[in-house]
Amino acid sequence: MIKPMFLRRAKRQFNFTMARMLFGDKSTAPHFALVGSGSANHLCQRIVDSRHQRVLIVTDKPLRDLGLVDRACETLVKAGIDLIWYDGVQPDPTFSQVREGAEILREQACTAILAVGGGSSMDAAKIIAATLNSTDEPESWAGINKAPETAAPLYAIPTTAGTGSEATMGAVITDEGDQSKVVISGAALLPVAVALDPDLLLALPPAITAATGLDALTHGVEAYIGIWSRGTSAETARMCVGGVAQWLPRVMAEPSDLEARLGMSMAAYYGGVAINQVNVGAVHAIAHQLGAFYHLPHGVANAMVLPHVLRVFGDSAKARLEELAPLMGVSGAVAAIDAMESLRESVGLPGNSEAIKAADHGKITARALDESDGYFSPRILTAPDVEQVLRAITA
Repeated sequence: MIKPMFLRRAKRQFNFTMARMLFGDKSTAPHFALVGSGSANHLCQRIVDSRHQRVLIVTDKPLRDLGLVDRACETLVKAGIDLIWYDGVQPDPTFSQVREGAEILREQACTAILAVGGGSSMDAAKIIAATLNSTDEPESWAGINKAPETAAPLYAIPTTAGTGSEATMGAVITDEGDQSKVVISGAALLPVAVALDPDLLLALPPAITAATGLDALTHGVEAYIGIWSRGTSAETARMCVGGVAQWLPRVMAEPSDLEARLGMSMAAYYGGVAINQVNVGAVHAIAHQLGAFYHLPHGVANAMVLPHVLRVFGDSAKARLEELAPLMGVSGAVAAIDAMESLRESVGLPGNSEAIKAADHGKITARALDESDGYFSPRILTAPDVEQVLRAITA
């Protein structure tokens, strides 16, 4: 059920006021990233130097079967560290998967966690880490700053360039009961350190490279056009948008280009730093529902939704989009949106999906509006706004 607009405005204003009271307008979250070829080995050496003897590796089985995770962890193996494995993470990780990993964490007395993989592995690892000293049900942590204040030390090695989860204190977990996406955030969920190692991205399939790249672009755009500018959010958002525009076409044309792979890793990281300060926006609110209802890959969903939401925003986002336009190689807000849409097309991502059903539009709209009221987009979307977007992406 869609709430009346006056209640939605009140909810958004309350969330905005609380966020500013909790976090202020200065950047407070520390970020530490090792960058470049071989940086995964350097990160693992830091874990060794911290005297951790039993480390839980959180990843997914296909990635482990490829041997990529073993490669990322080889420094730990050489140092004689006991590696305990949880490779049950799947796309759109669930609370059941979190509980499975948490049980291993406690039973095996692991003192640190290393997440290797994409956003799903890192999100699951964050909530697993938060269970170390808590008997609460993770579902009770939904929202801002409700997660435990202490967690197992978490390190991250992303094997995609897009989610930005390695740079945020938030995680998205699926509730199996109603297939809703639950956002959990807390300072203890921010990884202690990350490695942006382009060597681990060379085998990334083109479709995943494209989808995660557009995910990163969405992070940069939403962080920049929102009503809250905090800390370094504006500049890191610009570095994200400009980085994706520069490096994604190049890495799609030449997947073995290490410089381009590193450029995309940095763009994704900057996008994560930006949204860690000011959160995402209405594009994500709609895309999350497409993932929950149809299991559409998150980057694909964002890529489809982004230009339509920006057009719906109209004048409320015009000035900020005009500032982003030169980063996309164009001039003007309309041209900036068109350039983002052209980038999606050029990397082979769809503009609509046959999976989306018109019969579900009402339910998706209600959920999207409820989620978006917790974000700080240029303006509050209406039900007709969201329905317009859904019609545009329904094949």
